[in-house]
Amino acid sequence: METTLRFPKSFRFGTATAAFQIEGAADADGKGRSIWDDYCTDRSNIADGADATLACDHYRRFRDDVALMDTLGYRHYRFSIAWPRVFPDGVSFNAAGFAFYDRLVDALLAADITPYATLYHWDLPSALQDRGGWTDRDTAYRFADYAAETTTRLGDRVTNWMTHNEPWVAAFVGNLFGDHAPGKRDLAQALASAHHILLSHGLAVPQIRAGAPSAQVGIVHNLEWVEPASRSERDVAAAVRHDGAFNRWFLDPVLRGAYPQDMLAWYGDTMADVQPDDLATIAAPIDFLGINYYTRRIIAHDDQGGFIHTRQKQYPFVPRAQYEQWENNPEGLYRVLLRLKDEYGNVPLLITENGTPLEQDAVVDGVCADPERIAYLKNHFAAAWQAIEDGVDLRGYFIWTFMDNFEWNMGYTKRFGLVHVDFATQQRTVKDSGRWYSDLCRNRELHI
Repeated sequence: METTLRFPKSFRFGTATAAFQIEGAADADGKGRSIWDDYCTDRSNIADGADATLACDHYRRFRDDVALMDTLGYRHYRFSIAWPRVFPDGVSFNAAGFAFYDRLVDALLAADITPYATLYHWDLPSALQDRGGWTDRDTAYRFADYAAETTTRLGDRVTNWMTHNEPWVAAFVGNLFGDHAPGKRDLAQALASAHHILLSHGLAVPQIRAGAPSAQVGIVHNLEWVEPASRSERDVAAAVRHDGAFNRWFLDPVLRGAYPQDMLAWYGDTMADVQPDDLATIAAPIDFLGINYYTRRIIAHDDQGGFIHTRQKQYPFVPRAQYEQWENNPEGLYRVLLRLKDEYGNVPLLITENGTPLEQDAVVDGVCADPERIAYLKNHFAAAWQAIEDGVDLRGYFIWTFMDNFEWNMGYTKRFGLVHVDFATQQRTVKDSGRWYSDLCRNRELHI
């Protein structure tokens, strides 16, 4: 029997993208290089040896892309601003590059699409990386300057701002695991980067409020639901450590003004230098928290398991995404949302990313069928609906992603989009999931 779940009239259905992944125009109009431009120069870093020099050519095709959003009824759009396009050397303003975002925002508003701007989605200006990148405390202050200038110029039209996307990825995947730019492998550098990214968030919040007085301001964390692989003390402790390193290390400073004590003890002398007012700065009041959710983790103890002595256990009977070690686990989303309500004071939430990659998305006779993605999204939207029913202050849901793009170190091998992109011709084709989502946006009814 089919069940119909109805979302509140105020609930925001949206899509999300990131500048480096779609814009292309890598050196147009004075844009500077980013750490991702540099990372892609070593073709072995990217699964298919590609780069994002062209990507989706959104820089030149944005009007057509906005028109397609309008046609589909997608009324909320989360995008990111490329710091090196606006400040090529990290410090000097570039009017020609900034003008792109002026045009983009105006086009969105003309189409009755509400813009949601993210200031940092991993594309640090190379010039700042040359000075230490996020390991250098001064980068936090340069970010605050960038935030001030950008929001002052766009704040009359953009009223929803996010400082950072997934600080854990920028800090740890880029500076400890080496799988993202800048490709470093050092725990002390990762911890310093994490602290300075969080500090830059806190420094930027009052700058955004000054530049855009009516703005809603938040930060985006990628969160996982974590469970121990067994009831043994070691596995339970390992799961707590994973949660501490992945979730609490970023939630607690922003929402509680403190790093988790158990992880401070674990990191010991490797911990970054935290100056007296830093945590108060990081805990600047926010209006919402963005949540990117993709998976649950089943965690076991492992003495050889990296910096926190853990490993992931995979069950063969659990459906998995075609990406890394991700489970398709909508209950984990529900659990994460309930946890935030119960442990962190029911802060207003947006699901700022959720989606699944498929390798085989293909256009046949003008149609791109992706029933697996539709099933995935139905189950995750149902989890979000149940969380709202159970008292979570969840206000919106942005699917990752609007269109297929350059998927970081996976290049063009993974497709998350609601819209198929032929990267040779730049032809856009709406997938079946994109049409399904169009109906959900218009009707606010989920049929499962």
